[in-house]
Order: sequence, then C-alpha cells, then structure tokens
Amino acid sequence: MFEAERRDGVCRLASPGTRWLVTGPEGGYRQAEVAYNISVPEGFDREDPAAYAAERRRRAGFEAPGPGLLTGVEMRHARGARADGVCVVATAGLSNPVALAGSEAAGAAPGGDDTRPDGASPGPGTVNLLVGVDRALADGTLATLLATVVETKAATLQAATGFTGTTSDAVAVGCDPDGTPTPFAGGATTVGRVTRACVRQAVEAAVEARGSVPDSVAGAEHGAVPAATPEVFRV
Repeated sequence: MFEAERRDGVCRLASPGTRWLVTGPEGGYRQAEVAYNISVPEGFDREDPAAYAAERRRRAGFEAPGPGLLTGVEMRHARGARADGVCVVATAGLSNPVALAGSEAAGAAPGGDDTRPDGASPGPGTVNLLVGVDRALADGTLATLLATVVETKAATLQAATGFTGTTSDAVAVGCDPDGTPTPFAGGATTVGRVTRACVRQAVEAAVEARGSVPDSVAGAEHGAVPAATPEVFRV
C-alpha cells in the first residue's frame, strides 16, 4: 500500500521495498521505500540536485533515502488520486510550458524559437508525478507503465491547458516486487487503465489548484516551442 505525506515543502510516496524507475539525469531503476517531490525556492540555482533533495527531506524529518523530483510549485498545491492499488501524486507548474510548433497554444515563441541553452534553469514550473502500483513489474513492464503515465499526463494537460507539458517535467513510477506479478502495463491492461484514471484525476486537480494557466507559450514566463523543422521522409 502506497501512502502519501507532506511536510515542510516535501511530499513523499512510500511503500517498503519499492522498485522505482525515475526520469532525469540522476534517475533510472532504483530500490527505495520512498520517492519525493520537493519544492525549491524562487531563484534556485543549485547544481547538485541529489544532495539538495537529501538536505530538504532530512530537514522535513524524512530519514529514508530515495529519488527526489524538484519543482518550483509549493507542495500545498499537490493533489493525489488512488484506486485499486494505484496511488498518484501530482504537482502542476506551468510557467515553462511547451507546445507543438504551429499549434494554437504555441503562439509566437519569445525570440522566435526555443533559444534556452541545454541545462539552463527552466523557471518555477514543472509537472511532477509520483506513481505507485501494488503489482510486481519487470523492468520492461515498469518502463511501459512510465510510458502510460507520460502519455496520460500529456493528454490531460493538452485537454486542460492546451500544453502537452513543460520543459522540465519529471516522473517516478514504482511497483511492489512482492505484489501480484503483472507482465503488461499498457492502456488496455487493468493496471494501465487504473493508472490512467488516477493520473488524469491527479493532474486535473493539480492544475485547478494553481488557479491560473498561461494563455499561450508566448504569454508564459518561460515558454518554449520546438525550433527545428524536421524533414519528413518515406522508408
């Protein structure tokens, strides 16, 4: 059973022995009983995110180590959804949205394209998701669950805001190695369908908790649209 708790700008999702798959440069597959979503202050410029996350969770009184996602969103805006052994916690920061070039939500990107250099601060945004399921999933199936979560997040945001995400979204998906072995986790499976429902409800509630959404990428504080013009070819 995954349980969520919030303290001092830190939200954790916990269940003993969880196997996690986490996006980001310090992500990957990890064994830990917890994963964290952590608010960072305005102007945050630390270059050691893992060390910072550890400092913050200890300051909040959470001793167990685990992967940490960072966001400019205050944790009072976090929202969760659970059903049938699935638990999802979401935060939705939209100061740095992304949209497909040419879409209505894109508008005219500041400067005409996405000129932010790799590694530059995205500003106080991000849509972060902590997802736990009480099934035992192999590494490949856990990756499929991650794809199911990201697809649902993008579709939900597109419907609610016109954006598919932000420039810094992150996800941690976890499973219970002692749960019922489940070989598939796509949208047609039981665990996939339940996860999609929970992600949708949590993301919608997290967006609503923020109170306002940028009208377009161009109107957002740190918006970005793709700068490339791909060449389409036949195979």
